Amino acid sequence: MAASSVCRAGCAGGRTLLRGPRSSPALMSLGRNRGAATYAQALHNIPETQVTSLDNGLRVASEESGQPTCTVGVWIGVGSRYESEKNNGAGYFVEHLAFKGTKKRPCATFEKEVESMGAHLNCYTSREQTAYFMKALSKDLPKAVEILADIVQNCSLEDSQIEKERSTILQELQEIDSNLTDVVFDYLHATAFQGTALSRTVEGTTENIKRLTRADLAAYIDTHYKAPRMVLAAAGGVSHTELVDLARQHLSGVPFEYKEDAVPIPPPCRFTGSEIRVRDDALPLAHVAIAVEGPGWSNPDNIPLLVANLIIGRYDRTFGGGKNQSSRLATIAVENKLCQSFQTFNTCYSDTGLFGLHFVSDALNIEDTLHFAQGEWMRLCTSATDGEVKRAKNILRNALVAQLDGTTPLCENIGSHLLNYGRRISLAEWDARIAAVDARMVQEVCSKYIYDKCPAVAAVGPIEQLPDYNRIRSAMYWLRF
Repeated sequence: MAASSVCRAGCAGGRTLLRGPRSSPALMSLGRNRGAATYAQALHNIPETQVTSLDNGLRVASEESGQPTCTVGVWIGVGSRYESEKNNGAGYFVEHLAFKGTKKRPCATFEKEVESMGAHLNCYTSREQTAYFMKALSKDLPKAVEILADIVQNCSLEDSQIEKERSTILQELQEIDSNLTDVVFDYLHATAFQGTALSRTVEGTTENIKRLTRADLAAYIDTHYKAPRMVLAAAGGVSHTELVDLARQHLSGVPFEYKEDAVPIPPPCRFTGSEIRVRDDALPLAHVAIAVEGPGWSNPDNIPLLVANLIIGRYDRTFGGGKNQSSRLATIAVENKLCQSFQTFNTCYSDTGLFGLHFVSDALNIEDTLHFAQGEWMRLCTSATDGEVKRAKNILRNALVAQLDGTTPLCENIGSHLLNYGRRISLAEWDARIAAVDARMVQEVCSKYIYDKCPAVAAVGPIEQLPDYNRIRSAMYWLRF
């Protein structure tokens, strides 16, 4: 069947820059004033997100925009964090089997039915969430909800399909091992959350994938696919009343009871300042990630930390601009010909997170790149300026608005928000939180999470030059007299 109909990979929207003819200063000033008013009005004119809870605890949420298409999906608060060492990878395995037929629809019938709608069916699994969603014409909303409900309640788990997907997953694990960015982030989780569920990968180990049985996968679904953990979210040309009626018709049978031995929600995890080094001098470039413990999803400190990350920015040698970068660290990287690239990250989970920086460098520039990166962290803790904070805040506003361009990002935003925050946070509220951030707040929050904290470090490749952990730790504070 067509690859565009049923797939498992996420997608990212492109960005387009439009350049028009030059305008006079008066017209430009008028345009800026109109743009500011339009942005402010847009924040408050976004359709309201309506939320309804069913008797079994399942939440139904939607945002109606009157478009001819819609995206509807089921977001479930379960991922690799809820797996044990023995069944790690079960959720990823179940995701692979989701589109291979249900008890009502054999695989061929399932694929033909989705393709005949012209719909796009997708899914993903992370450490704390699993999602199944479909983009279709608005008139096909009833059929889309019925198919999604069938997937989460009646996955067939046929033995032949299990063996077929087992081979596919084992091949994917080999491909993941060749992506050093993914590898270093998995190592970062392994050392930062060692001994806890967050240290394990989403895909699971090769040994587990070879060993998991149909009974293991069925037990995983039976244990975790419960109504209180589920959100039916929709965006686009949808009616909330119709969506609630469809949910009652097709999802009211999802059980809400938990077994006595069910995994806690969420299972506790702790951060450990430590390191993992995997030296391989045969590789051309080194991948290094350094992070401190960040806040969970609902912590208000996330906004100042996001602003701090945007002050540091990101860089790649393929970028234009040379040394005329808005990021001070990027300028240093260009002038001193340091790393190939770097990017900041703030990975959040329900009760903890990872705030840090990942860079790619040749073997001889690792120490200098890390030195300047940690120096930027210390500068944010002590002397962040109003000008760079203002610039970072505008970038953050733009990023938040850009994320909601289309029914699929909107739907994912609704589903994730209800799982992470218990409600949908509006753009107006985000904007107010961003506006409240100033240089002093950035310094205080960065000092709270970064200054004199033990970092987690993961490195892969020709990393002989990576400093000893004690030296890295000593660069997490400044001695001033």
